[in-house]
Amino acid sequence: MTLPPADSELGKLMANLPRAGRVEWIGLRPARDVPMQAVEQVRAETGGGLLGDRYTGSSGKRGITLIQAEHLPVIAALSGHLAVAAAILRRNLVVSGLPLVALKGRRFRIGNVLLEGTDDCDPCSRMEVALGPGGYNAMRGHGGLCARIVEGGAIHLGDAVVALPD
Repeated sequence: MTLPPADSELGKLMANLPRAGRVEWIGLRPARDVPMQAVEQVRAETGGGLLGDRYTGSSGKRGITLIQAEHLPVIAALSGHLAVAAAILRRNLVVSGLPLVALKGRRFRIGNVLLEGTDDCDPCSRMEVALGPGGYNAMRGHGGLCARIVEGGAIHLGDAVVALPD
């Protein structure tokens, strides 16, 4: 994703976030087709994934997946549920307080971990089973963000999510 020049009017608007976010939930997928495991902290590996997650050894743009806490009620409403548990959506982190879409193409920190937002985290066909018929479409536009781990470290519940200046 190409961002507008930082000194342009649009660049200034896109860089202006109202506040830092916060890590609300951390989950790991230890293997394919097993439930997510909620944890209080996790180690992010530079250029890789999260220790204990089935994608630990993989590299690239999907080292970690994030979803916005404020979107969980929207997904629930659109899929006909009163609430949706973070674990069934299969993202690694649930964060609140800032729009994840604003981190796409940007670097940001969670605790001491440096990340780069790489792409939308689109839903997969498994959401039809997890949320019921129409679950895939209920998540479209609300699936979150994929990020590359630039500098690893520990991520804890309650850590701040802070966008870095361009």
